[in-house]
Amino acid sequence: MKITQIDTYRTSVPLHTPFKTALRTVHEAEAVIVKVTCDNGMTGWGEAPPTVVITGESLSSIEAAIQQVITPVIIGSDLLDYEKLFQYIHSCIIGNSSAKAAVDMAIYDCLAQNSGLPLFKYLGGYRNELETDYTVSINSPEQMGEDAEAYVAQGFHILKIKVGKDDASLDIKRIQEVRSRVGNGITLRLDANQGWGTKEAISAIRKMEDLDLGIELVEQPVPAWDIKGLKCVTDGVDTPIMADESVFSPQQAFDVLKTRSADLINIKLMKSGGIYQAEKINAMAELCGVECMVGSMIETRLGITAAAHFAASKKNITRFDFDAPLMLAKDIVKGGILYSGRKISLPAKPGLGVNHIEGLGKGKENE
Repeated sequence: MKITQIDTYRTSVPLHTPFKTALRTVHEAEAVIVKVTCDNGMTGWGEAPPTVVITGESLSSIEAAIQQVITPVIIGSDLLDYEKLFQYIHSCIIGNSSAKAAVDMAIYDCLAQNSGLPLFKYLGGYRNELETDYTVSINSPEQMGEDAEAYVAQGFHILKIKVGKDDASLDIKRIQEVRSRVGNGITLRLDANQGWGTKEAISAIRKMEDLDLGIELVEQPVPAWDIKGLKCVTDGVDTPIMADESVFSPQQAFDVLKTRSADLINIKLMKSGGIYQAEKINAMAELCGVECMVGSMIETRLGITAAAHFAASKKNITRFDFDAPLMLAKDIVKGGILYSGRKISLPAKPGLGVNHIEGLGKGKENE
């Protein structure tokens, strides 16, 4: 089963409401869609969104990495030699993790189809249903309280609150407002997106602990490069701290784990370069007694389907941040995971279970 063709397509889907974090404001979900075709006619799908402020990748750089570097290395390769194939993908170019992830998930799609199994079964098959949180974007405390109340009314039990854009005292007011609106029965997790300094993070989290705001965890409170600062925060507060932007690769995960710099790790396929490397990160974390979340960038249901298949296959992945498709004004994906409010069910079809992507024009191909 050899790879005979790789096509890339650009797509853009508007969000129904702007998505605001400490790093950026997003109005549309842009992506490069990848289609891998094999000599037996089998096709696999992948997706790579350009998230310049996190991965450093644009639409053009993703396309260039796939078409000019990755494709020439793997075209004609036998998919059943997948260990060699994934090693090629990750060694042929530095960085470009989202481009690698899109090709990686398309290959996994084909491998699972060839085995006649849904991808989550091919990877381990631990569960077939997930519960996602829903993200509350950074706004005024009053607006965030209203948004949180609305999401709870829609049936969401876990809210991910974005903070870190302004001074921490305003963030505390935001959380107080959200908690007062939703009550104590709703799980709140915070994501500062690198927005605080070490001392600021410790002070803010301790104040929230003193106010008994019931925060489940705080994600990436300090800059990604500041592992010492991350450890200081982790050691200095009672609330669990999750590493996100600090962990792209298995090597970075190892550094965080060996120094006990975080209590939890957020794995994203767009950071790790796909499922192949994400499995390594999760396995190391599990050995160290550190649970993982799987999250995403602003992606369509295609990319989230691949992430959900991976997350569903592993016991150590206990938290799921897959709300991005619910933020889109339309759905261009036919097949894949199914949403019923906060619940996500995995398809029984082989591979990703994705049938078709709407609105794709003529793609760039390489044979």
